[in-house]
Amino acid sequence: MFSKQLLTQVAIITLGAAITAVGLEAFLVPNRIIDGGVVGISIMSSHLLDLPIGLFLFVLNLPFIYLGYKRLGKRFAVSSLFGIIILSLATTLLHNLFVVTADPVLAAIFGGAVVGAGVGLVIRYGGTLDGTEIIAVLADKKSPFSVGEIIMFMNFFILSSAGFVFGWDRAMYSLIAYFVAFRVIDATVQGFNESKSVWIVSKEYEQLGKAIELELGRRVNYVNGQSNAEIIADGVMLTIITRIEEQKLKAIVQEYDPEAYLVISNVREVMGRNFSRRRRR
Repeated sequence: MFSKQLLTQVAIITLGAAITAVGLEAFLVPNRIIDGGVVGISIMSSHLLDLPIGLFLFVLNLPFIYLGYKRLGKRFAVSSLFGIIILSLATTLLHNLFVVTADPVLAAIFGGAVVGAGVGLVIRYGGTLDGTEIIAVLADKKSPFSVGEIIMFMNFFILSSAGFVFGWDRAMYSLIAYFVAFRVIDATVQGFNESKSVWIVSKEYEQLGKAIELELGRRVNYVNGQSNAEIIADGVMLTIITRIEEQKLKAIVQEYDPEAYLVISNVREVMGRNFSRRRRR
């Protein structure tokens, strides 16, 4: 019996792979613009060998999926393989079916955005459509470079190769597409309602904490603190809010204690009571 969570994951990965295929076949491929990673290699290989892009997407990703299975687990590998199969089939079905624009600038911007949204959905729900990300994760454990730096290093050579295959103007358009896709992937994976952690030091911590819980509905955690300058025991509070709640929180603090010390920073993931959000790395 399939669980609701599994069915949701299958549906979202299918949707994400289909959206990615639309971004490729309706924007990037007709305008000879590539994305990074295996997708970019597949687009160039398809052009040079006159074979379907879907074939290269599937075959070139298989070794990476195997590595992912050995190192990152069965569930990740199965989710990624499923998404790649859907992407391969969808690009084959959509090939030469319709082209949204012949303007390379518009194709790079909107194509990158559509591809980024699709890939971001798949990543958010536990898979990947590009095996180079698996290599980057594995290499990160034995390298002084971060995952992002490794991916950027590999994609630099892949995107540069587009200059020899499609011309240097297309390579530059490809850089635009890659940058847009990167930003949209980040927004899709993290969500647009970005979380923020807030540390507050205030003498009025009791009233302030109750106001935050009442007006924002956010849990407040209390920590004993001390001001070194005045040797006065102040209340230290920690709470998590969303980006759209930031101004409201500041107004509450200003109302109850204009002299309160406030530290606000972005957070990548939140788990726990009273904060129902799904986030991934």
